Amino acid sequence: MKRSLCWLFILAFLGTCGKGATEDPILRLSAAEAMAEGKALVERGKYGLAREYFQHAFEVEPNSAMGREALLLVADALFGQGGSQNYLKAEAKYRDFQNRFPTSDRSAYVQFQIARSLEERVRPPDRDQSISRKALEAFDDVILVFPTSEYALQSRERITGIRQILAESEFIKGRFNHKLRLYQAAVNRYDYLLEEFPEFLETDKVLFHLIRSLQVLEQVDRAAEVQKKMREEHPGSEYLSQLSQLAK
Repeated sequence: MKRSLCWLFILAFLGTCGKGATEDPILRLSAAEAMAEGKALVERGKYGLAREYFQHAFEVEPNSAMGREALLLVADALFGQGGSQNYLKAEAKYRDFQNRFPTSDRSAYVQFQIARSLEERVRPPDRDQSISRKALEAFDDVILVFPTSEYALQSRERITGIRQILAESEFIKGRFNHKLRLYQAAVNRYDYLLEEFPEFLETDKVLFHLIRSLQVLEQVDRAAEVQKKMREEHPGSEYLSQLSQLAK
């Protein structure tokens, strides 16, 4: 008797679960209906829930124009929701779209969003910069492959910001080498920074610390040459007064 009751409970439970699955309101929607609801949710900032509707629309019509749009909107919803993990997932979804529909008229936008998904995960200058370099490559691809698109100019602007971070990262490494008394390594790092990132906004700071490392190495002529360059190119720099104090 107890065994029979047990089976009845199990069957009743399974029946309830099955009924609940078939009554999922999203599953009853057409692709068009799911798209409309998803877009309305995005307007209200409910990206997570909107993503479920877009995913359903894609699964209903994966090969239609609406299905392609739905897949792209899944990626957009992840990006819009924000957060490191969502940006990572968004990048994967954009790449999925790129692989499925390589000739899409949205290709420039998709490549730009891949780059932005990487850019949003760029770390501070004192941390590992591998993501920064990947973001640069992705933005470069936008410019190379879609030079006349509206996203090419935006990519150039974003590249400028990322390169400032990379330059600051190189400066931090140079300072660290100096503190470890690896003065030649510091000089090499500063020289690389000045050559690779001539647009760095704090070049005078780099020149000042390059001079310090050169002076410790007793490379007098080179130090004097860099000082002359600093005075000529950065006459209003706050580091000039510090140079004067070093000379005393």
